Amino acid sequence: MESTLSRALARYTVALDFERLPQEVVAFTKLCVLDWLGSALAGEKEAPVQMLRELVEEMGGNRQATLVTGGRSSALHAALVNGAASHVVELDDIHKASIIHAATVVIPAALAAAEWKGSSGKELIAAIVAGYEVCYRVGEAVSPSHYYYWHNTATCGTFGAAAAAGKLLGLSEDQLVHALGSAGTQAAGLWEFIEDGAMSKQLHPGKAAMNGLLAAQLAARGFTAASRILEGRRGFGQAMSDQFDPAKITDGLGSTFKITENSFKIHASCRHTHHAVDLILELMRDNGMTHRDIGRIRVATYRTALTITDNGDPQSVYAAKFSLQFCAALAAVRQRAGLADFHERALVDPDIRALMARVEVGVDPRIDAAYPRQWGAAVTIERSDGVRFAGETDYPKGDPEKPVTGELVDKFRLLCADRPTAETERYIERVMALDRLASADLLLNPDDGE
Repeated sequence: MESTLSRALARYTVALDFERLPQEVVAFTKLCVLDWLGSALAGEKEAPVQMLRELVEEMGGNRQATLVTGGRSSALHAALVNGAASHVVELDDIHKASIIHAATVVIPAALAAAEWKGSSGKELIAAIVAGYEVCYRVGEAVSPSHYYYWHNTATCGTFGAAAAAGKLLGLSEDQLVHALGSAGTQAAGLWEFIEDGAMSKQLHPGKAAMNGLLAAQLAARGFTAASRILEGRRGFGQAMSDQFDPAKITDGLGSTFKITENSFKIHASCRHTHHAVDLILELMRDNGMTHRDIGRIRVATYRTALTITDNGDPQSVYAAKFSLQFCAALAAVRQRAGLADFHERALVDPDIRALMARVEVGVDPRIDAAYPRQWGAAVTIERSDGVRFAGETDYPKGDPEKPVTGELVDKFRLLCADRPTAETERYIERVMALDRLASADLLLNPDDGE
């Protein structure tokens, strides 16, 4: 039996058993599911998601799994729509070392498969843990060079979706190797969309979830794929990274639970802006400033943050979420950067626009050297009278080093503020009881079984 990276991941996935998961891992995984669900429910009415929903309704499909937009469709269609919905409001989880929003790809694929196959909540949790582990390890092996052109959530996430779905479909080790091979050959998602503030970013996780599930479905039918898709000379690592490190895929595999390295977002913008937003809010609060006191803001950070977010003139609300200058000015003017703060009025707000012109961004070599292990920044706020206040952080709020797990239920309620309170509370109850649900189908249908 040939020893390959895909086989190592397949063997791990098949062997993972819910009963052997530590209770803290189970509890943390449920928080990941809750955080994903809040983002998905908040995003289901956004235009890109509605376009996908309309397409799915037009194409039709067996009623195998629930759409967060309402109704049911095929498992593949559910993975597509639910993946897109959970990414659009920019409040989904993130893993530093792999640079992946795992929830948006792993959970939609796993949940669609679980609903289709009638899996239990325990089986769903185990599959999600496996999916996070697989995609994080692949992401770490190709980062950070992969991230310049490729959206890791879309590319590396496809492997996690395939692993999670494959586990729920009961694939053998050999079948999972083929599922990972088919996942890798479908892996795609280029950053060029950011130049236009385009909707492709929502397509990325939706298609990654859908493609991962498709890969698992095909493998179940005997569909073969490359056995060395990760390390082969024309495989994923060689083709899509300048610094492929295969050891990161297997080191400690089976003895750690990488899902617990997950970070959660509080601000509704690209994660590469959060360090600056945190520091600006802290400096202004601690020194009694308003935005009218500010003469200049300087942000020094790692190079990748600027590659993604150095945009001094965003032309859409979505582009503003990927503008470090806008997010810094928004935080200073509004004293927050939540979902309700990003809108058309804010985009043209004269106070925000005026302060944006006085936000300077640059690379700090020391901070850059620590990336992606640390996503840090140094911020200096200079008052109009010349007095300066400075702060620095290695970790944005929501990282494991600065946890917000106790705040995630409140975040969920905030994201569901336009829904009936009773409905919101039923969602929370079902997620928190996920390991006791006989059917994962109850997760998105909390009124069933009452």
